[in-house]
Amino acid sequence: MKKEFAVIGLGRFGGSICRTLVEEGVEVMAIDMDESKVNEFASIASHAVIGNATNESVLKNLGIRNFDHVIVAIGEDIQASILTTLMLKELGVNKITVKAQNDYHEKVLSKIGADFIVHPERDMGKRIAHKIVSSSVLDYLELSDEHSIVEIVANEKLHGNTLIDLDIRANYGINIVAIKREKEVIVSPMAAEVIQNGDILIVIGSDEDLNRFEKKMLQQIR
Repeated sequence: MKKEFAVIGLGRFGGSICRTLVEEGVEVMAIDMDESKVNEFASIASHAVIGNATNESVLKNLGIRNFDHVIVAIGEDIQASILTTLMLKELGVNKITVKAQNDYHEKVLSKIGADFIVHPERDMGKRIAHKIVSSSVLDYLELSDEHSIVEIVANEKLHGNTLIDLDIRANYGINIVAIKREKEVIVSPMAAEVIQNGDILIVIGSDEDLNRFEKKMLQQIR
C-alpha cells in the first residue's frame, strides 16, 4: 500500500514538500486555511482541504491519525504550529515533521514530541554559505551541530592518489563513504581505489576535521 502523507500549511516550504511528495508517487492531503492556496493544489495533491489545523474536530474529521506522516509547515504563526503539533501527538499520529522558525520554537516542539524538526531557512543558508566560500564544495548536509556530510570535487592535486596513500581517516579523522565518477557510484571504496580528477568525494566527519581536510586538499600534496 502507498504511504499517505498530510501537509499542513501550503506556503513555499509546505508547497514544495507537497509537490515533491506527489512526484514521488505517494498519496498527499494538502491542508490550509487559505482557499486560494488550497485551490492551487487541488489538481496536484490527492486531496486538498480548507481547514484550520488548530481545531481538533477538524483534524479528527480529516482522519489525520490514519496518515503515516504529517508535515506541519505553518509559516510565521508559531503558536498555531505548536498547538497543531500538540494535537497531532494527542491524536496518535505516527510521525510528525515540523518546520521551526527559531531555536525557541525548536525547543518547544522537541518537548511536546515532534519526531523531526527542520529549519529550512537556516539550513539552506548554511548550505549556500559553504558553497560560496569554497569552490570545492558541491553540497553540504548538516547531521548535527558538529558533524556534516559534504560533497567535495577532487582536483588535480588528489588525482592519481589512492585512499591509502592519502590515509585520510588517520590524518583527518574523516571518512570517504562514496565516490561519484560520472554515472558510477562507488560505495564504501576500497583503500586501493585511485582518485581521479573530477571525482565527487562524499565525505562524513566533524565540521572541524572536514574544514581542515578541505584546506589541506587545496594545497600541494607532498
